[in-house]
Amino acid sequence: MVGVSAAAVPQPRAENEPSASAERGRRAARGSLAVALLCGALGAALVLLATSRKWAEGTASVAQGSLPQSANGEDITGLPGALAVVGLAALVAVFAVRRVGRVVVSLLLALTGAGIVISAALGATDKAALKEKASKVTGVEGSTIHDVSYTPWPWVALAGGVLLLLAGVLALAYGRYWPAMSGRYERAGAEGRGAGRRASAAPDPDRPEELWKALDRGEDPTVSR
Repeated sequence: MVGVSAAAVPQPRAENEPSASAERGRRAARGSLAVALLCGALGAALVLLATSRKWAEGTASVAQGSLPQSANGEDITGLPGALAVVGLAALVAVFAVRRVGRVVVSLLLALTGAGIVISAALGATDKAALKEKASKVTGVEGSTIHDVSYTPWPWVALAGGVLLLLAGVLALAYGRYWPAMSGRYERAGAEGRGAGRRASAAPDPDRPEELWKALDRGEDPTVSR
């Protein structure tokens, strides 16, 4: 009896190991979901805020002297702001699709972040927008701009792109474990339609309209069926 009891002891431990591993996997999936949502939303907000701020300023030479010029992020490049909107939409769409569709949308999210990083880095030292404004002020094509300085806002946009890129990487790595927004509503709708069909297939014989229909058919509704 002692030998049998001792042999039976390890079995519950072996059975508990998969459940503990599954629980750790669920916790990791929940953690990655929270981090991805935070990074994606914060990254898009940072990019949209940064592109609306001044990125560069300088001085254009005119006949009367010099005229200060400035350019915001949208003047220098409209790509980061556009990609931020696409990335935010992709972050929401991750929960509306499954399997291959989720992988594609997650990849799109990561690519928007990478595109923002590259375009913001290039725009951090760009003078083209200032030169274009100087040409409009002076009326001379190719006017020079001097005393050019840059603000930190391009790097804020770049940081937002990094956060969106991180959200996309998390979605690619853990997205298959995340819940899908559509499945719950589809199941609820299917259950509702099934209940409706069952209700229409089995009318209540005690309802007044059913009694009248029975009388019209020449049946005695008082006779139990």
